[in-house]
Amino acid sequence: MRLQSLLVWLNAATIAWSYPYEPLRVLQVGENEVIKVPESEKLNLLRRGVKFFDVTRHTSSLPFFNKEEEPVVPVYNYPAEISNKEIVDGLIENIDEESMHKNLAKFTSFYTRYYKSDHGFESAEWLAATIANITKDIPQDTLTIEHFDHKEWKQYSIIVRIAGSTTPEDIIVIGSHQDSINLLLPSIMAAPGADDNGSGTVTNIEALRLYTEYFLKREFRPNNTVEFHFYSAEEGGLLGSLDVFTEYAKQEKQVRAMLQQDMTGYVPEPEDEHVGIVTDYTTPALTDFIKLIVDSYLSIPYRDTKCGYACSDHGSATRNGFPGSFVIESEFKKTNKYIHSTMDTLDRLSLVHMAEHTKIVLGVIVELGSWSAW
Repeated sequence: MRLQSLLVWLNAATIAWSYPYEPLRVLQVGENEVIKVPESEKLNLLRRGVKFFDVTRHTSSLPFFNKEEEPVVPVYNYPAEISNKEIVDGLIENIDEESMHKNLAKFTSFYTRYYKSDHGFESAEWLAATIANITKDIPQDTLTIEHFDHKEWKQYSIIVRIAGSTTPEDIIVIGSHQDSINLLLPSIMAAPGADDNGSGTVTNIEALRLYTEYFLKREFRPNNTVEFHFYSAEEGGLLGSLDVFTEYAKQEKQVRAMLQQDMTGYVPEPEDEHVGIVTDYTTPALTDFIKLIVDSYLSIPYRDTKCGYACSDHGSATRNGFPGSFVIESEFKKTNKYIHSTMDTLDRLSLVHMAEHTKIVLGVIVELGSWSAW
């Protein structure tokens, strides 16, 4: 009975008649619901607001296909109070909104960052070069930059790893996805993706820049390993991050915390500016710690919000047994309505608001980078 309730398959014969030349994709659309659809049907689901994991490449490693239990996310002991305020406040003072604007203007100048397109590969190349330039002076025995090849498409994910000095096996991940999509005609129409997710990508670039500067000036090195992930193909069903975290699970890596930044720039009501902390399909103890960071370092408050199943890359962490959290630009119902179109442009965003999200990232990596009482 468990397997029957867990797997809900569409009629393959009907699919084949309707889409005779398209290979079927396996999508997990809920915790207990898996369907098979042609590639083109994925787009229709996204247009209707249906989120999913595309697990086609990972069915053999999914527990429910092997009648096993889902991975359990460990409960860790996160800090109950901050202990590095002077360091974080010093970093926050140097957030450069002009630099963020410049990077976002360049990132949105690519016609699209759709993961299957040549433009998407070119934008990844620019992103990789920018990251390499920012981190070029960090010693090679400490820094690793990995281009994670997904093989089925050209745009690769990027993993920036600053190895911890005492407990490098304990990993803190800051994530964002680099791709964009136009849901009308993704292979043809422009997708500047300023907010989704140019904003989160640039937010994390700025945090990485400041963290690198502090590392070099103070000869500072975290106790735990700090990683910045820039995922490919989130818009295709969390494909890039699912590849990464499935591989991490196979290697039995020890990710202590993952924070996702996806859409950080749109402010619908300036008189009611806030950030949204996602409370569904995230890890409660880690989410409580993120609230502590917001209260301690931001000039605006947070609101609890929900965004549904498989709504961003933190989901790839939690479904592989790693703690995940997600902070978005506002309550989910008030987020940017121009995304996935030609109208998701830089002029609609607030660099001041993006800077608030950068503060969250800085607080997390400094506080958890030195934390040991897991």
